Amino acid sequence: MPAKFTLPKLTPQTKPFASALKLALAVLVAKAKIAQVAGDAVTLELPSGIVLTDANVAVKYILNTIAFDGSEASLLQSAAIEKEETTISRLVLQKDTQDALGIAETIAARFGSKIFGTADKLTAVDVVFFGTLYETLSGSDLAKYPALASWFANVSKAPVVAKALETVDKQISKSAKKKAAGAGDKKAAKQTTLAELNPATQKLNKVELLSVPDGTSKVLPKEGERNILITSALPYVNNIPHLGNIIGSTLSADCYARYCRARGYNTLLICGTDEYGTATETKALEEGVSCQELCDKYNAIHRKVYDWFGLSFDHFGRTTTPKQTKITQDIFHKVHQHGFTSQDTMTQLFCEKCQRFLADRYVEGICPSCKYNDARGDQCDACGKLLNATELESPRCKLDGTAPITRDSKHLFLNLDTLQPDIEKFNERVNTEGKWSANGVHITQSWLKEGLRPRCITRDLKWGTPVPLAGFESKVFYVWFDACIGYPSITANYTDDWEKWWKNPKNVKLYQFMGKDNVPFHSVIFPGTQIATKEDWTMVHHISTTEYLNYEGGKFSKSRNIGVFGTNAEETGIPPSVWRYYLLSSRPETSDSMFTWNEFITKNNSELLNNLGNFVNRVIKFVIAKYDGVIPSADVSGEAEVTLNKDVNALLTQFNENMENVKIRQGLATAMAISARGNLYLQESNVSNTLFTESKAKCDAVVTAAINLIYLLSAVFYPFMPATSESISRQLNAPLRNIPDQFTYDILAGHKLNGAAYLFSRIDDKMEATWKAKYGSSGSN
Repeated sequence: MPAKFTLPKLTPQTKPFASALKLALAVLVAKAKIAQVAGDAVTLELPSGIVLTDANVAVKYILNTIAFDGSEASLLQSAAIEKEETTISRLVLQKDTQDALGIAETIAARFGSKIFGTADKLTAVDVVFFGTLYETLSGSDLAKYPALASWFANVSKAPVVAKALETVDKQISKSAKKKAAGAGDKKAAKQTTLAELNPATQKLNKVELLSVPDGTSKVLPKEGERNILITSALPYVNNIPHLGNIIGSTLSADCYARYCRARGYNTLLICGTDEYGTATETKALEEGVSCQELCDKYNAIHRKVYDWFGLSFDHFGRTTTPKQTKITQDIFHKVHQHGFTSQDTMTQLFCEKCQRFLADRYVEGICPSCKYNDARGDQCDACGKLLNATELESPRCKLDGTAPITRDSKHLFLNLDTLQPDIEKFNERVNTEGKWSANGVHITQSWLKEGLRPRCITRDLKWGTPVPLAGFESKVFYVWFDACIGYPSITANYTDDWEKWWKNPKNVKLYQFMGKDNVPFHSVIFPGTQIATKEDWTMVHHISTTEYLNYEGGKFSKSRNIGVFGTNAEETGIPPSVWRYYLLSSRPETSDSMFTWNEFITKNNSELLNNLGNFVNRVIKFVIAKYDGVIPSADVSGEAEVTLNKDVNALLTQFNENMENVKIRQGLATAMAISARGNLYLQESNVSNTLFTESKAKCDAVVTAAINLIYLLSAVFYPFMPATSESISRQLNAPLRNIPDQFTYDILAGHKLNGAAYLFSRIDDKMEATWKAKYGSSGSN
């Protein structure tokens, strides 16, 4: 006799409902052939005829986790299920939500990785906790429970979850559904899943709609249009990016690319992982894997992080490709043929035990300047002095600790001294035309003022682009020489017509985003290399440089578990829009800035929630409540509306000027000022039930002006918080639009809104201490 899963008619927010969800989910996870039959109680009847009435026991049986093997994971999973059964489940049924979620949050934060699975492979703990907490978590402010929120989001992605919910939903009686719907009215705005846009109920002026590439066709330059090529500094592949890395290049580049698309410019955004060089070899040795395996692992991590942050790369590639080799070697041949390379002998450290020349990062020793004992072969972390490995006192091989000897090795050099006049001429023009950031200009001029010297472009390594020259077969190009060539090679992996972007200076403007430590490679060395080929390359028009973002009074450190890294942001349960807002509003454009949890929480609660969130939600809910969501006919020629239009247009002009000049932080501040002006307008107009009742014509004008201002805000916030703009678009029942030059009234009388939904949630101030404890603080330094 096959096993039977008995399901009765169900009522939400009861123990049978939770038990049914547990069993339905367990059956799907196990892919078990268990027949579902109707009955009076949730049970599992085994082939032997034994009937299990305890849902947790049934789940463990279905998932074959009855046996206890004595391992830590088995012990922790058993303890978690027992805690759910004896405490959490009871508290949920008693409606003691705060205590139930508090206990679950503690378990998730402390043991999550050891007891929970992945969306593709759920554990018994996932099934049991989800069954009990599903209804509670669906209606709670998850910002208070970051670990639980992250787990809940992960489990909810599992395809089997949707099927399990569908199974139990079919068993809910009609009367129970009606009762549940009535009870949930007060939470409707927060839980609303907004419908798709409905053209049948739209009344809109014809506006330029936002056009976002869908990947079905390649983005190529167009004659007669503004063609904007944007690159983000290629993140090095051997680590997980932290918040400073993200705002320093990738997020900033994405924000500007989204702005350009929203202005109707033909835009291509390119990035990828920089994968060659000593750092990769070193990390691969540490992890006991091949260089390629290491690159594959971290490239996937970077992709996942950037996807979560909503970065809109047209192509995210990598430098370990055949096209990188071909383009790099082709560029080298041209540079070499035109006489801009030379050969010289370098004295390097050689490890007799390893039988290899030691690259800078393979050497440690005493800094000759500050006497720090663990200085690297290229730089001292204590005093910051740049070094050559041969300058270290008492050098030692990082691989085996032995003292290396010196040995001569022949290398190739790029003659930057010969190229300096042309590099200076190029910089004099583009620094002004491209309106570079002050720090970018300063760093470049410092290099040029000091005088350029021939720079070695080869290394005695295995992992890199091979040097295509007789006598140098055992060498590869130094990563700083071929890393910037990654931009065109990644573009070449995106489209065979890559030269239409990269060898088209008359029709393409190149914008490059990076941290200040990368400036010389983009302003001196790569332009010098392009000049040396004597080809007509698209060269950098604007360099946008950031200073450093630090963390809670110190520096980010993965080894010391200090700081928020890309994978941590998702764990907090705080949505990407809030992270994007914080980082872009704190972007270190002119000086270093500091991430603090206190400021992070304050910006969410005081700026996003109280300014933008309050304005949008207040207006849309009012229109739905008083006008049934339909925009009234109105006279918007009153003094208050005329003044509002004038002020908003002045701010909009300022916003566009800021963004055109890549002053991203100022642009975001101006967008918030537009929202604040909307709040002031509501306050001055005293929008209320009384206004609606006693001054209907004035109220009509206020809601018409405010709704149209919200439509403008959906456009200007798109570069910074695209998901927020999409939510506003859904609520307004109006498609995402381009950023205009002028504020106009484009949502017309008779247009029907789609519904209200909160844009942001309040973060409990107590989370500051929780997150500091989890991610470190200055006290940990």
